[in-house]
Amino acid sequence: MRETGRLDLDERAMVLERQRTLKMARSAHAYVRGNTGTFYDWLDGLNRGTLPEGPPVWICGDCHLGNLGPLADADGRVDVQIRDLDQTVIGNPAHDLVRLGLSLASAARGSDLPGAVTARMLDGMMRGYASGLGGPMGDGPAEPDVVRSVRRRALGRHWKHLARERLKDVEPAIPLGRKFWALDDAEWHALKELFRETRVRNLVLSLESRREGAEMRLLDAAYWMKGCSSLGHLRYAALVRITESDGKRKLALVDLKEAVAAVAPAAPGAEMPADHAERVVAGARALSPNLGERMLPVRLLDRPVVMRELRPQDLKLDVDQFSQGEAVRAAHYLAHVVGRAHGRQMEETSAKAWRRDLAGGSSATPSWLWSSVVELAGRHEVGYLEHCRRYAAEQEAA
Repeated sequence: MRETGRLDLDERAMVLERQRTLKMARSAHAYVRGNTGTFYDWLDGLNRGTLPEGPPVWICGDCHLGNLGPLADADGRVDVQIRDLDQTVIGNPAHDLVRLGLSLASAARGSDLPGAVTARMLDGMMRGYASGLGGPMGDGPAEPDVVRSVRRRALGRHWKHLARERLKDVEPAIPLGRKFWALDDAEWHALKELFRETRVRNLVLSLESRREGAEMRLLDAAYWMKGCSSLGHLRYAALVRITESDGKRKLALVDLKEAVAAVAPAAPGAEMPADHAERVVAGARALSPNLGERMLPVRLLDRPVVMRELRPQDLKLDVDQFSQGEAVRAAHYLAHVVGRAHGRQMEETSAKAWRRDLAGGSSATPSWLWSSVVELAGRHEVGYLEHCRRYAAEQEAA
């Protein structure tokens, strides 16, 4: 293995902490995205009955805008679904609604949209979610421009786009630098052993109908400095070469991410896998089939890890694109996506009862959602300013 760019575990932790602090200081919306703990601290302090209790289903657990976007299935078909399931549990679907409402309100504030637009966004969100709980999969709202543009970009993407974006090169190696760091001997050996496992080989070779008789070989791997949630945990990128039976060669990029205990509270008596990687994959298969069918729970360095092949079509929604005219339509559409994810797990009678509970006899935003979002927005604004104050002081001291 290459030695250049190698950091020991303590050095990695320091760099990751600095990067996390910087990301969360960039905007109030970034702080909301990267600070799930504040949301669940608030939730833990609520009196029972403050939020409605929906049918226990797999929920995202961290349902913000950055965790929704286009996802390709194993055959390359693209749908907008939930992208990140680290916090998934069998729990109260109302928790996803409050988290999504907070994210929408934060994005609206960051885009300088008037407060009245936020109110209309939450109204649209509730209508979209309710419509998503029932009806055939094709019966949904039209895609807003902000979603349509990202989906079109996703449909036109191929391996060269992913390589250029993630690896900055199309050569069969992972370039070490700011994002990718060299592995130590134990990490490299563990990854080589993992990619020899039959089930790992079968997962990678099964995607996009790769031909029978194809072979797979691990070419390179690196520690991946990515996102706030990976701080202090295992996160790797692995580059593999697939050789078809006719000699044609392809490259694939595999993401390996340590699964840790969820902060999101589970419903009382919920039966879930004790292994955190198995929990994440089970939640993904229930909520986001396009993603779930591309995931596998594994053990790496004696820790639970989720592996999945990254696809060029997997994109985040850019909330900075939200204009006043698109904001309500986007809120309606994205909540419809979440409603479908929840609703496909419910019996028809349960879904109808949940819709009635949410409506409460009115088509407007229910008071529990509005008051929750307002209180959370205030808490996060205070937390963000304090975070920025500490960050500025650290920068000054440095």
